[in-house]
Amino acid sequence: MQASGWIQLILYVVALVLITKPMGLWLLQVLDADGRTWFDPVLKPLERLTYRLMGVDARKEHDWKQYTLAMLLFSMVSLLFTYAILRLQHLLPLNPQGLGPLSEHLAFNTAASFTSNTNWQSYGGESTMSYFSQMVALVIHNFVSAAVGIAIAAALVRGIARHSAKTIGNFWVDLVRVTYYLLLPICLVYAVFLVSQGMIQNFKPYTHAKLVEPYKTSVAKTDDKGQPVLDKDGKPVMEDQTVEEQLIVQGPMASQIAMKMLGTNGGGYVNANAAHPFENPTPLSNFIQMLSIFSIGSGLTYYLGRMVKNQRHGWAVWTAMTILFLAGVLLCWWAEAKGNSIHHKLGVAAADGNMEGKEVRFGIFNSALFATITTDASCGAVNSMHDSFTGLGGFVPLFNIELGEVIFGGVGAGLYGMLVFVVLAVFIAGLMVGRTPEYLGKRIESYEVKMAMLALLILAISILGFAAWASVSQWGLAGLNNTGPHGLSEILYAYSSGTGNNGSAFAGLTANAPWYDTTLGLAMLIGRFIMIIPILAIAGSLAHKKIAPASAGTFPVSGGTFVILLIGTVLLIGALNFVPALTLGPIVEHFQTLQGKLY
Repeated sequence: MQASGWIQLILYVVALVLITKPMGLWLLQVLDADGRTWFDPVLKPLERLTYRLMGVDARKEHDWKQYTLAMLLFSMVSLLFTYAILRLQHLLPLNPQGLGPLSEHLAFNTAASFTSNTNWQSYGGESTMSYFSQMVALVIHNFVSAAVGIAIAAALVRGIARHSAKTIGNFWVDLVRVTYYLLLPICLVYAVFLVSQGMIQNFKPYTHAKLVEPYKTSVAKTDDKGQPVLDKDGKPVMEDQTVEEQLIVQGPMASQIAMKMLGTNGGGYVNANAAHPFENPTPLSNFIQMLSIFSIGSGLTYYLGRMVKNQRHGWAVWTAMTILFLAGVLLCWWAEAKGNSIHHKLGVAAADGNMEGKEVRFGIFNSALFATITTDASCGAVNSMHDSFTGLGGFVPLFNIELGEVIFGGVGAGLYGMLVFVVLAVFIAGLMVGRTPEYLGKRIESYEVKMAMLALLILAISILGFAAWASVSQWGLAGLNNTGPHGLSEILYAYSSGTGNNGSAFAGLTANAPWYDTTLGLAMLIGRFIMIIPILAIAGSLAHKKIAPASAGTFPVSGGTFVILLIGTVLLIGALNFVPALTLGPIVEHFQTLQGKLY
């Protein structure tokens, strides 16, 4: 754990603090239907035209049921739109490589993934997706799925802030304004910055580079449709191949990566994701990409404080998130810097730490920091391979996801996930002191607690249920690259990532198979949309309630006591739900590694 790492960590936290208030103030204007912005002269006519084309009355707000229905209908239509493009990409333009259509199960998995803001990829982007599919099917989802998450967070905050109201906003207005006034302007500047760092942005065909020294390798055999051929045990059939040239990827990358990071999407243009020098060319691009992952989630905590007229509460939520973030970074960094005890016994230099699966240009600290950030948020972008982390190093990103990714979290999703824990925290506090639980002047009653617990149970049932099924099924075991606890971690991470809408993976798992693609696709839809329904129900219930003035017995939702209670609630519920499974995976792997055993 070198001094350079500590300096970078301090710089990162300082930069995050500095952008939180400006982002929060901008969100206040964007998420107000009548809010005024610098872009009104250019974008206001486009906004009005969009409403007319959609047949939307921007002045009419929705109750929580109407808001939910609009969100679900929009997401279903966009999922079908994406599925159609992926199945028909061989007939569509901007396909200079002549790439064929995706299989039914892979197209479903990918459409569900990008619709739900998960961006899990059971494919290598450069060998599967045409330019048209990348730009139209995937990048559009990067914008609108992020906008949906921010809209849901805004609806919940309105429900908390409003007094005896029946409505929580207009979904279509929130969707349009977030896309036009927040995501598009920032990404335009962001993409230009990435190009300045060396990221490609073109429509050229891939470059064929002749190798000076051809080599032989073993690759998975494929059929006429490009699908892997499996043996009787369900494992890919391998064949020898002589490689004489290398294809260097080209295409419109910077425009996708900007939104990939800002919208916590994470889906890489290429298979190596942010470890690829085209997707992440310089140390500066690496730092800004990490900062952009947290930027909107951090700003939303300031937005919360302003909306409920209690800025200290917004900063208290931010502080709880930051403490959990720093704890994860330090544990992951320590575990990876310490390295593999088996290597130490063999005389491998301990000072280098565990460099397996990491880019030398980023090193231990930036790999650990990136892994923690991307799994605190529901981003899923990676600049190292989590499958190669040590037992405890891999525990951190896995546990981050299973906490619900509420540590800043995905755009919008982090805030509304953390507010579920806030509801539970004030309920517990009320029980401990023998008073009716209140949150910002509103009573927390059985309905809100039931909805909060339902949201968390959906997360746990999906993750543990699908993981248990895969771990005892032939199709589930066939995709493993490792046995023992590490193999269990691969399966558990996959369904945690899918349900948690993260998208990163323990990359040893071969998931592009019918059962994995289908079950992971279902997990993504459950984790995104089924979980949102009880959260919007909480928003509707709280909006109806009157705000009572604070009294001497009111539990303060700011200050150290609240922060500790909130952190304890997050960790306690996460521990109760998932630690038994984690004990059988990364934790037991850590102790067995100390004994010299690998899988």
